[in-house]
Amino acid sequence: MLVVVSDTHAREESRLQGRTAEAVREADLVIHAGDFYREPVLDAFQSTTAALRAVYGNNDDAAICDRVPEVRTVEYAGVRFAVTHRHRSGDTGLVMLGRGRDADAVICGHSHRPRFDDSGGLPILNPGSHAQPRGNRPAHAELRPVDDGAGDGLDGRLVMPDGEEFETFRIGAESRE
Repeated sequence: MLVVVSDTHAREESRLQGRTAEAVREADLVIHAGDFYREPVLDAFQSTTAALRAVYGNNDDAAICDRVPEVRTVEYAGVRFAVTHRHRSGDTGLVMLGRGRDADAVICGHSHRPRFDDSGGLPILNPGSHAQPRGNRPAHAELRPVDDGAGDGLDGRLVMPDGEEFETFRIGAESRE
């Protein structure tokens, strides 16, 4: 399972609770889309999960920015993601970033609003914030390989820390040859 979190905004700990904590511990891979806030939070995530791929956000301290990139490409179960915290040109910029990295989808954070949008030519996934939702529901994303024999792809869901699932989606792997 791939788990996506973002916008922790903490000083010393991961602030993982409930289903979010369970999912991060169970995951094959965890992507954090920026704004840990302070370096001990990055360390806490690294000690909690077997594999972490992170980017820094606009509120991360210099120590985090020295350890993780602003943008990265991550592949999981045949699906390639462009990962960044935010893009000044909004969804259009995110789609262009994803296309420039030959990605099947883009993962971002920043807004603290969980959403999946595949209406703009390239799917955009924002897991929201599990720890500081700022008026939105707290959330993370869980993605698992498609289990229908139809080929590469991931079935995803947006989930609250109490375990409530509130949106499902599918991301397919496009041919990149």
